[in-house]
Amino acid sequence: MKENWNLTECLKKYFGFDTFKGDQETIIRNVLAGNDTFVLMPTGGGKSLCYQLPALLLDGTAIIISPLIALMKNQVDVMSSLGEEENIAHFMNSTLNKVALEQVKADVKEGKTKLLYVAPETLTKEDNIDFFKGVKISFYAIDEAHCISEWGHDFRLEYRKIRPAIDAIGLAPIIALTATATDKVRLDIKKNLGITDAMDFRSSFNRPNLYYEVRPKTKDVDKEIIRFIKNNEGKSGIIYCLSRKRVELLAEVLQANDIKAEAYHAGMESEKRAQVQDDFLMERIDIIVATIAFGMGIDKPDVRFVIHFDIPKSLEGYYQETGRAGRDGGEGKCIAFYCYKDLQKLEKFMEDKPLSEQDIGRQLLKETQSYAESSVCRRRLLLHYFGEEYKEDNCGMCDNCLNPKKKVEAKDQLCNVLEIVRAIKENFDEDYVMDIILGHETDEIIAHQHDELELFGCGEYDDEKMWVSVVRQGVLSGYMEKDIENSGALKVTANGLKFLKKPASFTITEDNNFEEDESEETMETGASGAVDPVLFQMLKDLRKRLSKNLKVPPYVIFQDPSLEAMATTYPETIEELQNIPGVGVGKAKRYGKDFCELIKRHCDENEIERPEDLRIRTVVNKSKLKVSIIHSIDRLVALDDIALANGIEFSELLDEIEAIVYSGTKINIDYFLNDVMDEDHLNDIYDYFKESETDHLEEAMDELGDDYSEEEIRLVRIKFISDMAN
Repeated sequence: MKENWNLTECLKKYFGFDTFKGDQETIIRNVLAGNDTFVLMPTGGGKSLCYQLPALLLDGTAIIISPLIALMKNQVDVMSSLGEEENIAHFMNSTLNKVALEQVKADVKEGKTKLLYVAPETLTKEDNIDFFKGVKISFYAIDEAHCISEWGHDFRLEYRKIRPAIDAIGLAPIIALTATATDKVRLDIKKNLGITDAMDFRSSFNRPNLYYEVRPKTKDVDKEIIRFIKNNEGKSGIIYCLSRKRVELLAEVLQANDIKAEAYHAGMESEKRAQVQDDFLMERIDIIVATIAFGMGIDKPDVRFVIHFDIPKSLEGYYQETGRAGRDGGEGKCIAFYCYKDLQKLEKFMEDKPLSEQDIGRQLLKETQSYAESSVCRRRLLLHYFGEEYKEDNCGMCDNCLNPKKKVEAKDQLCNVLEIVRAIKENFDEDYVMDIILGHETDEIIAHQHDELELFGCGEYDDEKMWVSVVRQGVLSGYMEKDIENSGALKVTANGLKFLKKPASFTITEDNNFEEDESEETMETGASGAVDPVLFQMLKDLRKRLSKNLKVPPYVIFQDPSLEAMATTYPETIEELQNIPGVGVGKAKRYGKDFCELIKRHCDENEIERPEDLRIRTVVNKSKLKVSIIHSIDRLVALDDIALANGIEFSELLDEIEAIVYSGTKINIDYFLNDVMDEDHLNDIYDYFKESETDHLEEAMDELGDDYSEEEIRLVRIKFISDMAN
């Protein structure tokens, strides 16, 4: 290393900063000295500078291995803007055409390029390995190094091939960087890269400017997010969802509510992804709705909030994603929506994976569940997970600290838990310990004869949540620890043994209650416990009058659940009426005017304040299946062939078609009915529905008798509703 380098001057010259942050200068000196280096630094801590500055100072080209092709251009643009030479930084990946690739290789060979960004897949290609053998490489930087570890939140198999590729190309110092890694992941990274002797640099994981909150995920989560964004108007934010479909749906809902938002996920064309990313950086849009594919390496310091629509698969993923907020040290709100059902879905997705991966995944999910449900300081929980102690009693920047729960004494309960963990030889995890406490005679417990323990069933008559809190907060307080190498088995620490010998006060707060929202199913049908009974009756009377005038049964106009929803949310315009379950565009326009006028008059006369929720516009949710069915019917495809093509039973197809026509979409299945049904049967059923006061299938079958099959009745009912209501 050239001893005469003044790094502070170099920092000012290239990056315009006067001083280094944290360990940056020490890390850079270690890299310049040719030593292997491991950097664990939270998002916003300035990781990139730790390899960018040495790359500019050293002879040769630094190979920067990065996982996301879409973000390399952003990194290259940033570096190219620092100096007068555009070819100081390049990327090599599959997006380059042959001419562009040859230009990059020429610049690298001539020594003009100081930083070359490559994906792991690019690095490990044989022809690229041959090319790199002829390049003077200053060092290798592995960004997002947690991708190497199966215990990391973004494990990528290609990252495991990096070390063999380096061995083939030629040795040079290695710097591995990550924003999030537990001790287990850190050791895994160093072992896989062959840098077990690397100097470690670990920064504090505490981001004092970030506010953490977990909210129950209810049926109104979209509305809650819209309200939050409207209250933070003009601020940049990222919303993370686990599925591409949810990303697209939520982005549509936000756009429908005049919010400048775009979707971002790996299934989009690369040009579109790049455009969305650029629009976000240039502040042409405020909100990105994304899968976890978005955000790695994004240099946007003023993201003011990060929302998790779905709880992430691991606390590492959660920490890294929330870390994209407030990187400039300013405001950063981190809101996560949680319900236990989401965890169950994530577990189900793991079923096709190898057993070892399933075990790892479940342990990571348990940590996420513990974080979400806990009533303890969220900052303390996060830092504890990453092996850092937070000693403050109240951080003042999380929902649990701002709304503390009452503490209760649990000294005796903790003693019981510690005794049980010792009695089972510290070989079992938290769930197993809970089964012993609650007296669950599982096959495993009986096989190990742990049902014969003196403390078996000691908490049988207590609240299970209280015992869960004792176990979790016992770990957090250092009386127990989890042995990750042994499937998360609980072990009693030295402090735990001291506590057993001389018990002291141990107070806990019971975990937060995230019960399932039982009203979700009811709301889907439009029913609600807050129906305005007077208005509901008035709406029924209006429906009856219209029914008489139009000579159609009342249910053809609107069904009862739709009227109940109207008498709950008070829609006053045709647009608002379309948000009511069972009311599509056609029905709203055909029958809605009188209903909206009645509701408005009722609200004015009774000075009713309508719910704010009504101002949130939804978008029509046409699933791909429904769209496919409608298109197939338009092309006169036989219904049984449509069912076969979509891999569903015929009765399921009828369910879908019924949902389509009841929401107000007109479809014509005459071509199919004429082929499969007797004309007299068809007319008899049609006439029945004309005269009937109800469209209930059971009543129709009773009235029409055994000569008519259930399928026939359902098919004609579809035709009748489509003809009369739509």
